Formats: sequence, C-alpha cells, structure tokens
Amino acid sequence: GGSTETGQALKYILHKGFPGGRNSSVPEVLIIISDGKSQGSTAMPAMQVKERHITVFAVGIKFPSRWEELHVLASEPPERHLLFAGDAEDAANGLYSTLSDPVCTATAPGCKVESHPCERRTLETVKEVAGNYVCWKGSKQPNAVQASLCPFIRWKRVLIKHPSRCFRTVCPDPCDSQPCQNGGTCVPEGLDRYHCLCLLGYAGDTHCAAKLSLDCGVDLLFLMDSSAGVTLEGFLRFKAFLKRFLQAVVGQDSPMSVGVAQYDDNVKIPIELGQHKDAFSLMKSIDALNFSGGRTLTGGALQYIAQHGFRSTPVFADVQGDLPRVVVLLTDSKSQDSVAEAAKYVKDQNLFLLGIGSSFMRAELTTVTGNPQQTIVYSDPQDLFNRMPELQRKICSVGSPEGCQAQSLDLAFAVDASSGVGLENFLRLRHFVRSSCLHFIINRDVTQIALVIYGRKAHTMFALDTHTSNSAVLQAIDQVPFLGDSASAGSALLHVYNDVMTVQRGARPGVNKVVVLLTNGGGMQDAAAPAQQLRHNGVLVFVVVIGDTERDMLLRVAGSPTYLVHISSYEDLQYYQGLIIERICEEARSPVNLCKPNPCMNQGVCILGPGSYRCQCHGWEGPHCETRVVRGDSPRSPALPPRSHVQWSPRGLQHFSRALQHSKRQ
Repeated sequence: GGSTETGQALKYILHKGFPGGRNSSVPEVLIIISDGKSQGSTAMPAMQVKERHITVFAVGIKFPSRWEELHVLASEPPERHLLFAGDAEDAANGLYSTLSDPVCTATAPGCKVESHPCERRTLETVKEVAGNYVCWKGSKQPNAVQASLCPFIRWKRVLIKHPSRCFRTVCPDPCDSQPCQNGGTCVPEGLDRYHCLCLLGYAGDTHCAAKLSLDCGVDLLFLMDSSAGVTLEGFLRFKAFLKRFLQAVVGQDSPMSVGVAQYDDNVKIPIELGQHKDAFSLMKSIDALNFSGGRTLTGGALQYIAQHGFRSTPVFADVQGDLPRVVVLLTDSKSQDSVAEAAKYVKDQNLFLLGIGSSFMRAELTTVTGNPQQTIVYSDPQDLFNRMPELQRKICSVGSPEGCQAQSLDLAFAVDASSGVGLENFLRLRHFVRSSCLHFIINRDVTQIALVIYGRKAHTMFALDTHTSNSAVLQAIDQVPFLGDSASAGSALLHVYNDVMTVQRGARPGVNKVVVLLTNGGGMQDAAAPAQQLRHNGVLVFVVVIGDTERDMLLRVAGSPTYLVHISSYEDLQYYQGLIIERICEEARSPVNLCKPNPCMNQGVCILGPGSYRCQCHGWEGPHCETRVVRGDSPRSPALPPRSHVQWSPRGLQHFSRALQHSKRQ
C-alpha cells in the first residue's frame, strides 16, 4: 500500500547497492515493475543508477499512464529495455528475450531473438464537456433566484495506442530432429527435452531402439523355402535372419516352443516343436540346415505342416495344447502349386499364419495369409533384419488384440440407450465399451475416448479431453445411465459432429478419428446424412448393429461393408470385439489429413502445406484463429506479418491441445 515513490526506491538501491552481489565483472540488472505514476521526480536517481552501470528494465503494468516516466527509467535503447506486462506470458517471454541479448551472452541452444511490430497501450482519463445545462445561482436581490447556463463536465477513460517494436525469443522444437526411431512418437518437454512413446517391441532405449523378447506363450513353427527359386543366397539369408531373431527372443524363461521346417518338392521338419530347451542347441541345429533346391510347392508344404507340424509335443508340456499355434512362412519364390486351398485348410486347423518375403511377393503372401496385416515384406537384405520387431509384435498379437499401442487416436462411442434396446441389453453394450477401452493406452498423447448415449436426444457422458487415464474412463463408464425413450441415431451422430469431434472439445488436429455407433438398428432413418458429414470431415463411422435391420440403410450409414458389423444377438457381441478393435486400429495407422477435422476455430480456413498447415483467419488471429482482433483507432503497422499465416507442424499439435484446455479452464 501507500503512495508510489519510485524515486525514493531508486535512492534506496543507490545507497544499499546489490547486497550479496559478486565482483564487477558480473552484470547488475534492475527490473522496475510500475504503473509509471510516481509521486516524486525519478529523473535524477534514474540517471545516477545508470551511471553506476546498472542495466535497468522498466516493465509497465496493465495500462501504464505515463510512458514518458518509464522511458526515463529504462536503459538505452528503450525498445529493448521497456516492456509492457498486459499479458504475463508475453512479458516473461519478452523479458527473457531482452535479458538474453545484450545483457546475457548465451541463449538456449538454437534459439534466436526476433523483433516484430507491436503496440503499447495507455489508459488515460480525459475531461470532456457534455454540454451546457440550466443551473441556479444566487442573486443580490433578496428572495430572488438567477437562472443561467452552466457547462456539464464528464470524465472519460480513453485507450491510447502507441506503435512500437517488441522482441521475442524463437526456439526450435526439440522434436524437429525426429529423434524417435521405428515409428515412435516424440513428445516435447519444454525447450530442449522430449521423450519417445515407442511401439511394442521398440523400447530398447529412450529413442525406441529394437528390444526383442517374446513375453507371450505360443507354439511357433518356421517354414523356410529351400527351393531353387529362393537360391542358395536367399536360403542362407533366411537362416541368418532366423538365428538372429531367435537369439534375441528365446531366453531361459521363454514361455514358447520353437520348431523349424524346410520345403521344396518335399517337406522336412529337422527341428521338431519343443525339441530344444536352450538357445545354444537350437542355434546348432539351425546351423546344420542345408539347402535342397527343388521345386517351390508352397501349397503342399502348408498342407503338410497343418497336418503334421504341431503333433510332436514333449510329455512334460502339459499346457502345450492351450497355446496359440503360429506358422511363419519364409519364402522368396512364387509357388508352383495352388496356395489358396492350402491356406484355407491351415486356418481351419486353427493355425495363425504369417508370411515374410521380398516386395514382389506381397500379393501372393496376402493370398496365403488372407490379410495384409499378417504379411511382412522387405525391400533389401538389411531391411529384412529391420523387420524383427514387427515379426515379434505380430506373433504376440495372436489371440490377444492389444489395441493400437502408441498410435494416436480420438475415439468416440455412441451407444443406443433407448427403450428398443432395453435395460438388460444396454448394460451389455456398456460392458462391451468398458472392456474395449482396456485395449487402449488412454492419455493426452495416445488415445482419447469420448462416450455419448442417445435416445431421442444425445448426451455427452464425457468428452475426449475429460479423462486422461484408463481407470478414470472405466469408472466413468460404470456411472452411465439408461435413458429408455425412443431412438434417433441421426441426432447422436450430429451431436458427435458438432459437440464431440471438435478442437474446442479436445479433438486433436492431425490425429485419426473414429466414432463407433452401437445400436439395435432403431432410429436409423435420419443417420445417413450426419454420417456422411462426419466422413467428409475425416471421421470414420463404424456401425455395430445387433439384431435384424435392413442392410441397405445400414450400409448408407457405414459408407462401406468394411465398417459395418452385423451381429445376431447381444450375447455374441463379445466375440466380435477383437475384429472391431483391429478395424479401428487399421484406421489409426492410416495417413491423416491435417485439415480434417478443421483445426481452425471461428470459421478460419485450413490450408495444407508439406507436412504442416496454416489457418487463414477473418476477424481473429493466432495459429488457430483463437484470439479476437481488437480493433483500435491507430492502424496496425504495415510491417506486421499476417498473424493468421503461422505454420504449424504436427509435432506442435499436442502443445496446442494442452494450451486450448488451459484457455477453456480460464
């Protein structure tokens, strides 16, 4: 409290000096934070402070009313030493920038100071004549009153803007160098730190190097092509790959058994499943494998393996029959017999088939496995060895879908809670959503999940940015109520479009988006148009229908048979969870359009660039048109670059998402 005695404060500094200060080689800096309205004169003590070689920064708070006084206080040049603290964040950044140069000799590595046109503002009170009004005055005559016109004064607060020049520090994003390997996601932490979110099997170090260990229980049989088509060189390459892979994954406590077969015209199983219990004897047996060089009869080999490959099991492995059985086909030559029937036979025997080969084998491997996700193709010999973590991941995904791992995804469930579903079946749907969420890593950087229930109207139970952990999501799902009125799937999808999949509600630009509609098929008549709107805005609509409903209408909503799952009963819903999650995760891995959904707020137009985008704003400014332009009397300096044309890369998106949360809370 008290009056503003800036001059007295400066005299105190001159008298006391800098207590605890070091020798004269260390710069002395004084930062004065004031509204610029000192009771006494500041000119003389300010001059004396500067004569002592103390660098003075003057920071004007809110709306400084005497800029000239702040100019007197600040060191030269004033544009580097006079700051305006209307916004605390800008003031801190500006102060850091100015301290960096010339006072301090070092900025953060890679950072640079940039100048830009800006405005300094002063809120001043001015006297204004509002007009003349009749007033009464005394008169010399007794019992008489004299009327006259008197001026009426009012005080008005005026915001005056002064064009000026400001400085800011611009630092590179620590993720610009793309330090995370093998598909890892880089998450910045401040100016110079980051951490990597690694895909499964790539956590060998902080940069997602390959880390191989099969911590899943499987019976694993490798079927190696030993025909003339693969050549001796190709056979030896597969042998070296097999050795290196098994050395990496087969530990002393490995919960799996391994076998190796090779084929040309005939099939041999030189290493029976579970024959070796230590890595050393297994490697010796692989070394002893010889190239044979006959015809490439892949179909016959698969048929033989399905019948005989998993019969031999040691007596002591009493749980062997319960483990998933995986066949890994290593081939680099086109089959000379039919593979389609053999592949079907392999699947009928409940075997999981993976195919590995060079790029030109892609089509045949997809035919053999029946699924592009179960094939691994490589471009050159070294690339084959780089595929080891991918093989490990695919082997361990058998029988236990692991969600999307470190793939970023914004996922919304829209659940029918109408009377047509009924309370008992609604609870089944709720349990399905709950168990599906267990397959995802839920946080701000990986998967965000929202839940909408609907009857006649739709209600958001929680938005994408509400919960940041699996436990919080599961707890929230348990509280979701049954509605029990009529159903309108169209209003639910329209609600998702307007109020869920938007940046204002936590949706992240540059992240794939999926909405899963769980319904009994009622109230679908009005759903096709909002579903098309969502797809046009980059959101995949996945329709899961339980019961009998007209398929044509469902296809119009889903947009494609790929995104429609028709289930006969609620009891069978649990058996389709793996398929649904796999389809969702395929979408999470697909290329994303940075402008869909539109990351620009307030009718801003998103313009794509190479690996980035920019927002073109109208009446708003900021990277995402989030700040309204305050228009004043003084024109903006022509040197000011258009603020809406700021380029953003996908790596900055998570920071923007967090900043948006902060602004919403305020």
